[in-house]
Amino acid sequence: MEGVSLWMAMLLVLFVQPLYAEANTGREDTAGALHFVDGKGQWQEPALVLGSDFDVRVSGLIADSKLVRTFQNTSDQWREGVFVFPLPEQASVYGLTMKVGERTIVGKVQPREEAKKTYEKARDSGRQAATVEQQRPNLFTTRVANIPPGAQVSVELNYQQLVGYRDGVFELSVPTTLTPRYMPGEPLADAPQQWQGGWAVPTTEVLDADAISPFTVDVADVPEESHRASVQFTIDAGLPLARVSSPSHEVATQQDGQVMTVQPQTGDIVMDRDFVLRWQPLAGQEPAAAVFHQRWEGEDYLLAMVVPGRAGKTRLPRALTFVIDTSGSMAGEPIRQARKALQQGLETLAPGDRFNVIQFNSQPHALFMQPVIANANNLARARQYVSKLEAGGGTEMAPALTMALQHSGKGVDEAPEDELSRVRQVVFMTDGAVGNESALFSQIRRQLDDHRLFTVAIGSAPNMYFMREAARWGRGSYTAVKDLADISGPLARLFSAMEAPVLTDIQVSWPNPSAAALDDSFPLRPGDLFQGEPLVQVVRGVPATGELNVSGTLPGGAIWQRSLDLQQAASGTGLHRYWAREKINSVLDEARVQAQEPDKAAVTKLAVEHNLMSPYTSFVAVDTTPVRASDSSLLKDNVPTLRPAGTQPGMARYPQTATSAPLLIALGLVGLMFSAAIVLLQRRAYP
Repeated sequence: MEGVSLWMAMLLVLFVQPLYAEANTGREDTAGALHFVDGKGQWQEPALVLGSDFDVRVSGLIADSKLVRTFQNTSDQWREGVFVFPLPEQASVYGLTMKVGERTIVGKVQPREEAKKTYEKARDSGRQAATVEQQRPNLFTTRVANIPPGAQVSVELNYQQLVGYRDGVFELSVPTTLTPRYMPGEPLADAPQQWQGGWAVPTTEVLDADAISPFTVDVADVPEESHRASVQFTIDAGLPLARVSSPSHEVATQQDGQVMTVQPQTGDIVMDRDFVLRWQPLAGQEPAAAVFHQRWEGEDYLLAMVVPGRAGKTRLPRALTFVIDTSGSMAGEPIRQARKALQQGLETLAPGDRFNVIQFNSQPHALFMQPVIANANNLARARQYVSKLEAGGGTEMAPALTMALQHSGKGVDEAPEDELSRVRQVVFMTDGAVGNESALFSQIRRQLDDHRLFTVAIGSAPNMYFMREAARWGRGSYTAVKDLADISGPLARLFSAMEAPVLTDIQVSWPNPSAAALDDSFPLRPGDLFQGEPLVQVVRGVPATGELNVSGTLPGGAIWQRSLDLQQAASGTGLHRYWAREKINSVLDEARVQAQEPDKAAVTKLAVEHNLMSPYTSFVAVDTTPVRASDSSLLKDNVPTLRPAGTQPGMARYPQTATSAPLLIALGLVGLMFSAAIVLLQRRAYP
C-alpha cells in the first residue's frame, strides 16, 4: 500500500503540476512589471514609451484627423516597434509621414506585399522606416524600424471620416484601445510554435489571429508617461451650436464665432477608452438637408444628407428576441451595462408582443423554448433571469445568432394570422470582441429572412466595425452605450425607432446622370430609415447643377418627397476619398454576397489612385541613409494596448488561453487511479 501510494503521489506531481501551471498562465502575471516577447520568443524588459496626439478638424460632415504616434526608445539598444491600434470603423487613411530628428520622410501607398518587402529591406539594411497596414476596417498595425538608443521617432497618420448624425445630434469617436477579440476555430497545423507578437495563433476561422491580438495590459504595467494622448477637436459645423458634450470624458470648450475648440478638461488622457464627442445645433437649426461639392482630378463629387421628418406613431405587434453577450470580455462594467440595457429593453414590451432572452458565451442558452407573450409573469421571470447573469467563457457568436434567428419565429399557442402580422426583431448586446467578423456577416445575410437585427455596443472600447456592419447586413440600426450614466438616452431612441421605420422603399434620383454615375453612387440601394436617421449618399460624375430628388413610403402608405438644389451645394473637401472608400466597400461586399474572392486588382487601383490604405495596399516611408551598423543587433518590441476601462483584469492579456479544465480532468483521472488501486488491494486482502 505504501509503495502504491508513493508512485501515485509521484504521478500526481509530475502529471498535474504542468497542467496547473498552464491553467494559471496569464493570471498571476497580470500585475506588476510587464515583460514583452521579442521576435525569438524571449522575455525582455519594456523599452518603448508610446505617446499619441489627435488633432481632429471638423468641417460640415467631414472630420479630418492628424494622429501622431511617438515611439521613444529608453534602452541602450536599437529597437523595432510594432503597435496594433484601432481607428474609426469608417476611417479613410490617406497619409503617412515619419519624423526622425529634423528629417521628415513622406510615405507612399504601395500594394501590400510590395510595401512589406520595401519596409523589411530598409529595416534589415539599417535604414529607418515606417509602415502602416490595415488588418480590419477599424484595426491597423504600425511598424517602426531602427529606433536609435535613447532617441524617438514620430509617425504621423492622416485619416478622414464622415461625422455621425442622429436625432439632431452629431457624434464623433476617437478610439484609443481595443477589447481583445475571441478567436474561434482550431489552431492551424503549420502555425508558428512561438508567439509572433500577439497572444493568439492563426486558426481555421481567423487566419490572421496573430496579427490582431496585441497584448492588453493594465495602465500600471506601462511606464507612467506611456500610453497617454492629447486630443483636440476644432468644429466648424456651419451652424450655431447649442451644446457640446462627451459621455466619456470631461471637456473644456472655447468658441470663436461658429468655430468651437474642444479639449479634455484634465489635459492628456489615459488610452483606456474611446473619446466620444457630441454636439447639438440650436433648436430649429437642425439640418433637414445638406449637400457638398468637390471637383478633384477633373471629376465632380457630391455628398448629400437628407433627414426625413418624424413619422406618425404606427406601432405593430412584435416578436422581439434579446441576445446578451456573457463572455469573459464582458466581465466587470460591460456586463453591468448589458444587464441594465436589457432590463430597459424589457420595459418597452407591450401586452401584444412576444419575446425571448438568449445569453451566450461558449454556448448559447435561451430562457424560454419559444417566444412567449409579454405578460407580467413572463416579464418578471425575465427580469430575475437577467439580474443574475454573469460573464465568463468564450465569445461564440455564430450559434447565438442561429438560435436567435430561429427562435424568433412562431410563439407558443400563436395563431398563424398573428404570426404573419408580427415584426420580427433581434437586439444583439455585445462588445463585438470577435476576430471572425466576415464569417458572421455572411451568416447574418444567409439566416436573416424577414428579421431585422439591431446591435447595441457595450463597453468603453467596443468593436464598432462589427456593430455597425452587423446592423447594416441585418437591415436594422445600432447604438453605443459608453457607461451606466449614458444608457437611457441612446437606448430610448433605439427602442423608439425600432417600433417602425420612418421611411421605406427609398428612391434617389440624381439630375441627368450617366450610366457610370448611377453605378458610382453609394449606397446603391438605400435601406430603410429609422427615426432620427439621415440618408447619406455620395456620387461621382454628377455636376453641381439641377435637382436631387429623394422619395420614400411613410408608415400607412403615404409618399414622402424632398428635392435639393445642387447649385446651392457648399464646398467640400475629401469627398473623393469618402467616395473611393465607399466604392471599395461595395466591391468587398459584392464579393462576400457572391461567396467569391474580391477583385483585388480593382481595389488596389482605386486605393492607389486616391492615395488610400485598403486591405490590399499599405503606406510605407523609408529614409535613404543607413543609421544602424550591420553588426548592431535590432530588438523588436510589440507595444501593448491598455485594458479597456471597466473590464476585469482576468481578461487583460490572455482572454482565450488555457483554463483549469485540463487540471480538473487530470485530478479526476488520478482519483480514478487511486480508487482502482484501493479496490485491487482490497481484493488481495480479502480473496
